[in-house]
Amino acid sequence: MSERYQKKPIEVEVMQFTEETKDQVFNWVTCNKSAGFTDGYPVLIIQTLEGPMTARLNDYIIKGVQGEFYPCKPDVFEQTYEKAGIT
Repeated sequence: MSERYQKKPIEVEVMQFTEETKDQVFNWVTCNKSAGFTDGYPVLIIQTLEGPMTARLNDYIIKGVQGEFYPCKPDVFEQTYEKAGIT
């Protein structure tokens, strides 16, 4: 029989990867990463705990509770997170 669980409320740091913030995001992400282009658009390849993941424009970059970084698609981010305050 399955059980139901709810995520614990934890705050994470987040930056959105946009044309305007791409340099700032690149400097903020402290793990192994590389910048490039796919189909003429900037991408950020982040070495996550699960392996390399590609962030595309408008993706959110999340700094997790253990200091790890990973990208998240905007629709998933908006369904999962709400603003906690200004840091």
